[in-house]
Amino acid sequence: MIVCAASNNAGKLKELRRILEQMGHEVKSLRDLCIDLDPEETGTTFAENARIKAEAFCKASGLPTVADDSGLCVDALNGAPGVYSARYAGEGHDSAANNAKLLREMEKIPDERRAARFVCSICAVFGDDDIVQCDGACEGTIARRLHGQNGFGYDPLFMVGERSFAELDGPAKDAISHRGRALAALYEKLK
Repeated sequence: MIVCAASNNAGKLKELRRILEQMGHEVKSLRDLCIDLDPEETGTTFAENARIKAEAFCKASGLPTVADDSGLCVDALNGAPGVYSARYAGEGHDSAANNAKLLREMEKIPDERRAARFVCSICAVFGDDDIVQCDGACEGTIARRLHGQNGFGYDPLFMVGERSFAELDGPAKDAISHRGRALAALYEKLK
């Protein structure tokens, strides 16, 4: 099946493409489809924002569309940055600024209170009344410094055991990540 991967985030698009193509789908990016659209994410949950994006891009592309909304939820910060993960340091800031803010916020938090999880909600829209939603999560901890060169976003700070997401190669990350788990659940539902 040809699928529109509804993301303007290069890192997410790379993961969506890698996982969906392994599932046998041909993935078209927004750039491939010449779609220049940035729907406002007004939802208060990952699921609501994923659905907003999936519906908008399905309508624009005319193709079955898979969108995700995901982020980092840190226990010691009452779930922050959560749905505001991409904008944690403010509008117009990048991953480096978000990571720097997270490190500042976590500076005095002891090791035993550094639990966090990446959360992902995937929404697949095939038409007006044909919508499938799945979620995935990955438990970990927040490091005290950046680790690794792979990945994107908060990956250099998110530790699973002794390694950060940014120290894992793509297939190793996909096997345990929030996005990999959400897409695996979607695959099972679609079978």
